[in-house]
Amino acid sequence: MFAWAYRALLLCSLLSTALSLGTSCSAPLGAGTAAASDPFWMQSIKHQGISAFNPNPSGYQVFRNVKDFGAKGDGVTDDTAAINAAITAGNRCGGGSCGSSTLTPAVVFFPKGTYVISAPIIAYYYTQLIGDAKNPPTLLATSSFDGIAVIDADPYIPGGNGAQFYVNQNNFFRSVRNFVIDLRQVPATKSQGTGLHWQVSQSTSLMNIVVHMSTDPNTAHQGIFMENGSGGFLGDLVFNGGKFGMWVGNQQFTVRNVTVNNAQSGIFSVWNWGWTYQGVTINNCQVAFDVSTGGLTTNTQTSGAVAIIDATINNTPIFVRTSAPSNGKLDGSIVINNAKLNNVPIAVGVQGGATLLVGGTTTIASWGQGNVYHGTSGSGTFTQGTIASANKPSVLLDGSGRIFGRTHPQYANYAASQFVSVRDNGAKGDGKTDDTAAIKAILAKFAGCKIIFFDAGTYVVTSTITIPAGTQIVGEAWSVIAGKGSAFADQNNPQPVVRVGDSGSSGIMEITDMIFTTMGPAGGAIVVEWNIKQSSTGAAGMWDSHIRIGGAAGTNLEPGQCPQGSTSSNCLAAFLALHLTPSSTAYLEGTWVWLADHDLDGDASTRVQIYSGRGIFSESAGPLVSNLTLFLVNEKCLSFRKAEHHVLYQYNLVNAKNHYMGLIQTETPYYQPSPAPPSPFSVNSAFHDPSPSAAAWALNVQSSTDIIVFGAGLYSFFQDFNQDCLNTNSCQNQILNIDSTSSVTVYSLATVASTFQLSIGSKGIINQSNNPNGFAATVTVWSRS
Repeated sequence: MFAWAYRALLLCSLLSTALSLGTSCSAPLGAGTAAASDPFWMQSIKHQGISAFNPNPSGYQVFRNVKDFGAKGDGVTDDTAAINAAITAGNRCGGGSCGSSTLTPAVVFFPKGTYVISAPIIAYYYTQLIGDAKNPPTLLATSSFDGIAVIDADPYIPGGNGAQFYVNQNNFFRSVRNFVIDLRQVPATKSQGTGLHWQVSQSTSLMNIVVHMSTDPNTAHQGIFMENGSGGFLGDLVFNGGKFGMWVGNQQFTVRNVTVNNAQSGIFSVWNWGWTYQGVTINNCQVAFDVSTGGLTTNTQTSGAVAIIDATINNTPIFVRTSAPSNGKLDGSIVINNAKLNNVPIAVGVQGGATLLVGGTTTIASWGQGNVYHGTSGSGTFTQGTIASANKPSVLLDGSGRIFGRTHPQYANYAASQFVSVRDNGAKGDGKTDDTAAIKAILAKFAGCKIIFFDAGTYVVTSTITIPAGTQIVGEAWSVIAGKGSAFADQNNPQPVVRVGDSGSSGIMEITDMIFTTMGPAGGAIVVEWNIKQSSTGAAGMWDSHIRIGGAAGTNLEPGQCPQGSTSSNCLAAFLALHLTPSSTAYLEGTWVWLADHDLDGDASTRVQIYSGRGIFSESAGPLVSNLTLFLVNEKCLSFRKAEHHVLYQYNLVNAKNHYMGLIQTETPYYQPSPAPPSPFSVNSAFHDPSPSAAAWALNVQSSTDIIVFGAGLYSFFQDFNQDCLNTNSCQNQILNIDSTSSVTVYSLATVASTFQLSIGSKGIINQSNNPNGFAATVTVWSRS
């Protein structure tokens, strides 16, 4: 959407909620007032955030401007050392001796300019690298650049025999946004010409980045190199030139709004269990999607599942090319939905082999390769052709008929004076002070006419905080709101920690860079209750914000209180993580909902055993769009997200409508089946709890309409913390349940170690033994009819 149109939409939305304006407000916030010459608000706003549980919270610096550490940004001076000094200052978590830490968060800010880079910028754990959103800075790699990539999120340790700074599946909490990375001075044939080494997992994001690469026929440049990891989100990226726009191998990921121009291969998929690509545009490449296939065992895993929706491919000879023929059976699942081709002779083909789908200038409505299922039949049909096309209600679509998407708000045109700091207005964020009254007062005074800036910190609340319609909230290095105390202790009387909008309210709601959590025991906590209804498409949403329960300093849900094997009532961490109520709508992007399986602030591996009754419960009539990988987890060395999941379910959709969910990923609690659900909670009919099985449901759907699951990774890795069940694919009997009447279409379903991949009315229908596809089993599509 053009900036002026969005500002007009925003103003209208604010006006519609004028009655909820704060007491200091004479008018809604409206458009940004920054002059063209003004710096980005993040550069000039006062920075006083703290890390509440750092050994020296008053002395630890969260916000760092690279120019304060000697970077020049003049296009001449080598700024590599200065930038890395800004990142590492303060005894932060990196270097290979620290697996993870929430105690040393950092926002590393780059003002506009050109920063000469001769060696990798090392992105430490819990770091946001943020460029000026008004004038994104350029990171200019020198001709002698030496290293794996300009930005490296998980360095290999020299002489370490392949050891890295972080365990790739546990490489959480990092974001890079607002940069131009220019590799064109690096000789074309050097593999060091790589923009980002992005070996990451949950709660990670890339956004608003352009990478320029050589267009030489012999170029070895690549925009992203990702060889391992456990998922995240990336979007609003542009790659120009290169051998590969993106070279990617990771268990699962969600991609939205990526453009590749003039590359040899736009996207090369080397291995995965499942990826969802939404809104990808490929222009003037040789191949749009190069997909490695042929690996049907765990040890030979290639691309298990690729799901592409709303793609536009222009002047490119081949849209999708697999590396090996399927030979009439499942060997890499492919789903294509609403792909517009312009001068693309081969839509789907095999390298050096057959053309499976002729292209041209045409639109592919719905095509798939893999095993297709319908209704209650347990017999699938291998298909290379047209597959079921889900009904897409108009409320889920943008003006061009695509699934709606909206970029993370950054308020580039807003002045610092249009923000208000919660610390300036009495909140402490020190992890000890009760900030309930202060936060309520701030919202009552400023909501609707100021952007509420939560300076970095941990804000303890002891009763429900209601965020009024019309509010825009921005965190800093994932500012934390933590529910604590007796108000959240009784599972028979659950209460929200944060209520997003009053019941029945409508308007805008924008929440970015925040974390919501509890301090145990909190068995009665609904961590986030979402009531707000959008006043216009996409006006109510949450970006790069997470629900993280336990496993971090200050939560009282750590190994000392809740070691593996604990059954203490003090280890009840939440009643429900996220409740989307009947009248609500939501746009969720890059959200991770994690019940901790291990301690982030100890040795990064010691397990905790804590309990959350429920994951995400949606009664929303929609629209609900989740362009993200929602992870519900709770255990450590996962292949996917960390996960020791919520007791009864990870997702429960009841009377829900108009949901687009792409890609969802879950993991079952590692301790189950002992105790088995619902223990240590009880079934609560007021919350439409499903009948418990021997292990938590990953996704349960009841009485719901027009639910589109476009990519799902539903995993079960343990029984009672033992992984022997992986060898027999029997960690769980059933994992996804749909009643007999709901209208649901499931694409690109990957499951691990669940005997039945899909059940109807709690009766197992699709047996995983029919769909082996590497480590996971894959259903290309299931539809009601």
